[in-house]
Amino acid sequence: MQDLELMEQMREPIIKWYQENKRDLPWRKEKNPYFIWISEIMLQQTRIEAVMGYYERFLKTLPTIQDLAEVDEEKLLKLWEGLGYYNRARNLKKAAQMVQEKYAGKMPKHYEELVELPGIGEYTAGAISSIAYDEKVPAVDGNVLRVVSRVVLSEKDVLEAKTKKEFTQKLQSIMPEKAGDFNEGLMELRRTNLSAKWRVDL
Repeated sequence: MQDLELMEQMREPIIKWYQENKRDLPWRKEKNPYFIWISEIMLQQTRIEAVMGYYERFLKTLPTIQDLAEVDEEKLLKLWEGLGYYNRARNLKKAAQMVQEKYAGKMPKHYEELVELPGIGEYTAGAISSIAYDEKVPAVDGNVLRVVSRVVLSEKDVLEAKTKKEFTQKLQSIMPEKAGDFNEGLMELRRTNLSAKWRVDL
């Protein structure tokens, strides 16, 4: 069976599994693109358990994009202290300022717009647009690549750019209507280490 067929077959089981087993995380309580954006940036290089307190404190202090755009950098970096990679915080402010200026303070809906913002790469743009708006775009990082490669029994090196490009294109072609649940399901599978089981169950 071809990779594409296997990817198509995994769509509904992954969505169903995710809807039944997803963890109760604060950024999942509502599809607020600002909240999703902050969580995705914080989760880069950091475990979920370590992020929770930072996330809640950050949004209590800066509950809107406007607040983030206008915050003093020293205060911003203090909020970020302990998460490391401080350029992530600086880029958040730069991106918030762009959203204020270009999109009247509203987070853009489309992948092509999101990926142009400072600090938002292909994965994060895909995550925000699919989770917040159900735009049918994949969110592909190393963890998602590992899940998909195990499902399709691929021996290709997921660290190679050409492998990521190939799998991203195939995922793009099979994205379901519930794109956000599908993408989050792939992310959650990797975190719970269940991806090996999926190939057997399909």
